[in-house]
Amino acid sequence: MSSTPLKLSTPEQAAAYVSSGDRVFIQGAAMTPDALIDALASRHKELNDVELISIHTEKIAPYTQEPYKKAFKVNSCFVGRNVRESVNTGNGGYIPVFLSEIHHLFRQNILPLDVAFVQVSPPDKHGYCSLGTSVDVTLPAVQTAKIVIAQINKHVPRSHGDGTIHRSQIHAAIENHELLPESHSKVMSEVEARIGKHIANLIEDGATLQMGIGNIPNAVLSNLNNHKGLGIHTEMFSDGVLPLVENGVITGEHKAVKVGKITTCFAVGTQKLYDFIDDNPLVHFKEAAYTNDTALIRRNPKVTAINSAIELDLTGQVCADTIGMLQFSGVGGQMDFIRGAALSKGGKPIMALPSVTRHGDSKIVPFLKKGAGVTTTRAHVHWVVTEYGAVNLFGRNLKERSRLLQSIAHPDHRDSIDKAIHERYGSNSVYL
Repeated sequence: MSSTPLKLSTPEQAAAYVSSGDRVFIQGAAMTPDALIDALASRHKELNDVELISIHTEKIAPYTQEPYKKAFKVNSCFVGRNVRESVNTGNGGYIPVFLSEIHHLFRQNILPLDVAFVQVSPPDKHGYCSLGTSVDVTLPAVQTAKIVIAQINKHVPRSHGDGTIHRSQIHAAIENHELLPESHSKVMSEVEARIGKHIANLIEDGATLQMGIGNIPNAVLSNLNNHKGLGIHTEMFSDGVLPLVENGVITGEHKAVKVGKITTCFAVGTQKLYDFIDDNPLVHFKEAAYTNDTALIRRNPKVTAINSAIELDLTGQVCADTIGMLQFSGVGGQMDFIRGAALSKGGKPIMALPSVTRHGDSKIVPFLKKGAGVTTTRAHVHWVVTEYGAVNLFGRNLKERSRLLQSIAHPDHRDSIDKAIHERYGSNSVYL
């Protein structure tokens, strides 16, 4: 490959590679290239019909706001707070797609990419830059985009695995050495702590874990200090795993895929996490097509997948990405890991949720809200955990499931759930 040094551009020169009608990929999470995004937004008066495609991005998305949004349209594969209004008011779009299949959109030219905006480490002595903490769908994006524009940042950790790009593949680069955005844990509630303990009791020694970010995953991890030989194969992880690595609880010795390694496709957390990832051969970053491949996930032993839900009906249907007709987040990788865990020897797919919303409404409901999407089907759901306990729906008929879910609903709502069960499954019911 060429050893020619990267020629640096100004942000304005780099953004000039984008033309009207182009489809532009934006790397996400902690690697969101803000300086490039700002430079592109500043061209709003001379551009039109520029499609921006991404999964979750951090900070403000100026292209969703006035006066910029007239030139740009959002087409998101996962809806975060910064694009939620745009997606739900007709100024943007959401693509329901498994995280494991987004790469097909690029590689099969279903959504061919004209330009990819990424944030990377400076080139090493061999000319390779690291994609840092977000390899996920970024790797297939940079491999297929006609033009790759990079934001070089010395604070990007050099991650091990597949997330590298040679400087010869970069058409234009700018320097912007800002610290990566951090995600700090919030104060854990009593409800979250109780859910964490229930889930921790389900996790066996030697299990392979998948978890996300937030207080419930952190509550689980904080209760695993006496476990042994745990492994990590996940789409993402955060700071909660660090004490378990330091204490020798997470060793990966029983894994079948990437033995001894923490396998992930992206990470979000504090500077301590980013320092842990930097040049650490223990952590292998792969693209989402790998981490979320059910055939690979299931090869690991006792895969314990911990996922969340917005609401869950009495038959076990899970809505995790909409609030009624409001697109709240995205399908993501929930089904990839729920299915992978179910097929793993000794695996446990777990759906975790508080029993009520912050307004006191039950999250276990007779019927999902009008317009709600079914993220995970009732046939895929096994374990459900609230602060009131854990139940296993696998092998249970519809009425049995309803009673099990009633038992872990909030006490204030159990009578109304009992009435709904009687109305649906009474002696004259057509559902018998």
